[in-house]
Amino acid sequence: MAIEPEIIDARGLKCPLPVLKLEKRLVSLAQGAVLIVLATDPMAKVDIPLHCRQNGHDYTLDDAEGVLRFTVTKAP
Repeated sequence: MAIEPEIIDARGLKCPLPVLKLEKRLVSLAQGAVLIVLATDPMAKVDIPLHCRQNGHDYTLDDAEGVLRFTVTKAP
């Protein structure tokens, strides 16, 4: 049975808050854990992927109706 990923709702928050919330939460998660970040600040399209690349995390991005949905998998 798959575990539902945790969701960080950062809608309405300006950067760098969405990426800081992601970074803080990832510290306590196990390798391979999945976390979803919802954001509306366009800068999140830059900040979150940059953070993921710098730290080896995989991510996907869906952009629907002004809400950015990042699905982040913590690096091994």
